[in-house]
Order: sequence, then C-alpha cells, then structure tokens
Amino acid sequence: MDLFETNREKIIEANAPLAYRMRPQNLNEIVGQKIIAPGSPLRRAIERDQLHSFILFGPPGTGKTSIARVIAKVTNSHFEFLPAVTSGVSDIKKVASAAADRMTYHHVRTVLFVDEIHRFNKSQQDVLLPFVEDGTLTLIGATTENPLYELNNALLSRMKIYLLEALSEEDLAQLIRRAVSDAERGLGQYAIEIKEESLDWMARACKGDARMALNILETTVNVFMDPDALTVIDIDKLQKVLARPLIKYDRSGDYHYDTISAFIKSIRGSDPDAALFWLAVMLEGGEDPRFIARRLIVHAAEDIGLAAPFALTMAVSAAQAVEHVGLPEARIPLAEATIYLATSPKSTSSKTAIDTAISAVRQSRRIKVPNHLADSSHSGARKILQHGEGYKYPPDFGGYVEQQYLPEEMLGYSFYTPGNNGNENRIKEFLARLPGKGKSKDPE
Repeated sequence: MDLFETNREKIIEANAPLAYRMRPQNLNEIVGQKIIAPGSPLRRAIERDQLHSFILFGPPGTGKTSIARVIAKVTNSHFEFLPAVTSGVSDIKKVASAAADRMTYHHVRTVLFVDEIHRFNKSQQDVLLPFVEDGTLTLIGATTENPLYELNNALLSRMKIYLLEALSEEDLAQLIRRAVSDAERGLGQYAIEIKEESLDWMARACKGDARMALNILETTVNVFMDPDALTVIDIDKLQKVLARPLIKYDRSGDYHYDTISAFIKSIRGSDPDAALFWLAVMLEGGEDPRFIARRLIVHAAEDIGLAAPFALTMAVSAAQAVEHVGLPEARIPLAEATIYLATSPKSTSSKTAIDTAISAVRQSRRIKVPNHLADSSHSGARKILQHGEGYKYPPDFGGYVEQQYLPEEMLGYSFYTPGNNGNENRIKEFLARLPGKGKSKDPE
C-alpha cells in the first residue's frame, strides 16, 4: 500500500458514515452472533487461520461484512473483496489467476469475499466452482437470501452455511452506547446524552439491524446537535427523524416467503392472533394485498374445504374487495377473511380427493364415458350412438337413484372420503344414507 492509498483511506474513514466507522475492528467487538462467540468452530478457524469456504447468511445489519473485514485483518492469507453487484466473470477469472500464481510462487493462499453472492448468476457461480474445489480460492460469501435456493448445489456442497440472527434489543443498545461514547470512531467528542427510554425505542424500531440503528443515531445528532450545549436525544427527536418504526420486509426476498408461510401456518393452526400479526407485518412492509388475497383463496380451498364451505366465498369476497377499494381500506376485509379462516374447522379432503382422482386418470389406460352418461342433445345421438340410453333422471326418483357414473375400469374405486370436522359430518351422514354408497376400494 503506497502513501496515496493510505491518505485515501484516512480521508474515507474521516468522512464515512457512523455505521462504517463503528465497524468491529476485532472479533471481540462483534456482538450478538453465537457463530463467532469464543470457542465456536468458526471463531477457532479464524483465530488459527485455518479457514474453509463458507456462507454467512442473515438479515441486513447483522455483521456479515464486518466478520469478513475482521478476517481480512487477522489472516495471513491474501484477502480479496468482490461485490457481486458490479463484478462479472472476467473479474472472477482475474482474481483466480492471481490466486493461482500467488499459491505457486509464494505459497500464499487467497481468501475471496463475495458480498451479496446471491446476485451471482449460474454462469458466474460455475466459474467459481473449480477454484473453490481445488483450493485455489477460499470463498466467503455473504447473503441476505436463502443460499439453499440462490446458490448452485455443486458450489453449495463445498461450503458450510453459518446463520446470523437479527440482533437483540440488548445488543443494539450496547452498540448505540459504544457509538455515543467512542471518541475516536464514534460521537464521544460531542456532548451527547441519550435517554434510556430513547435507547429502548431505537432498539425496538430497528428490528435487529445494527446499521439502521447507527444511521438513525447519526441523523438525529446531525439534525438536533447544539455545538455549544448538551444534546439530549429523546423519543420526540427520534420520532421526528423516523416517523414510524421500519418494517424489514423484502417483497421479492426470502423473508417474503417466510412471512407468508408463517401467515398461512397460523391460519391452519387456528390462531387468529398470530395470523393477524403476520398479516400486519406484510401490510406494513408493503406486500401486494392481491398476493395475500390469492393465498387466502388457496388456503380456503386446500386446508378448510368442505368443513366450512363459506370460507372460500369469504376469501374470494376479500380478493374482490381488494380490487375495488384498495389499501388502506382493504386491510379490513383481509383481516375479516383471515379471522374467519383461522377460526374455521379444517379439512384437506377436497385436495386429497382431486389429487387421487388425477392420479387415477394418469394411470388409466383407457377412459370411456358410459353410453347412458354421454351427450344426447343431438337428435340422432340416442338412436345411432345409443347415447343417453338407459339414463335415469334423479329428480324423477325423488332426488336420487342408484346408477353407474364411473367408467367401467374405475368401478368400485373411491376418491372422496369426508372428514370429521364441521360441515363434512353432515356430508358423511348424507352419503351413508344413499343406497349403493357403501365401502369402496381406493385406487392403487
């Protein structure tokens, strides 16, 4: 590193945001992550400089890049940094070529850190694979997206995944206090006091994101600091900077799928309070209400079905209401449908029935509609083709008459079995009263 590069780094450091300046300088400054705690496998690997390829997976602001930067400081290996957003195949090949030369001529390993590695496409990941496989590169990837879905299986199989959790309110409070008191990197050179209740408010508002917490702190200080007097950070000042607590929600990311999964599973588990909470998370996070409505329709048919047939009507009505009135008013019919579905009896008999029938159709070698059920609307259909011949019209027999409706090859098979919840008890009783509706065999 030359004099100009050193001066450049000093200028960047002096003018960098507070969150950048307060990045951990060593492993002990990293808080809230068990994977880096003393004695943990990753901590031991870093301290012994025996790194393996791995992925750091977790929400924003949990320390993924900070861990990588600490590794860069303590490792004896050469450290390279690539942002996936701006790097291409040529950049990867260039780093790998230099790494191979470094290993051959100087016996020095190369550690490559790829930030937002989920943004690498398949071809870019394929280029990385042989260099990770033969040890030319020790790869560290950071991602906020689930690597099980975003990374190639071949690359993923050669890497260990470490999960980083959103920081607790206590961890965030610790970081904020450190930033306020640190005179070298933080705000310690200023006369600042932060109230305990303000600290708690910030920790709750930031939802486990350290970067967000430090950005809010810095903005509040910049807006309200009086250079000639003590600056007291209270909730009123914080609320003026941040009108309302932020919801960490990515409509196209992993958290999107996790949240809708929690929403549906809460409905399925008959917990209206939890279902409403996850509905609120999605609405506050900017989720498309039509997506929520579609999931309610699917759930009403799939998991409630005939146990409470009106559930589907309620879900469809909510979807229509979303189209007609939009947000914020549409939150009410969405909540109404959510509560109704959560408190409805559950049954998957309709889904099981159609899936069983589809399986039978796919396995059938021949499907022929019995003549007495075939269309006889054409004037010559009955006379020439015998269509409709022998068909018994149920209303003429009091509403029900025993006759064959399945094709010959499916006779005796049963697809629908009523459940034991809600309306299906009535259906079960109705079918039991019908002659010829006794025990039948299931499709093989």
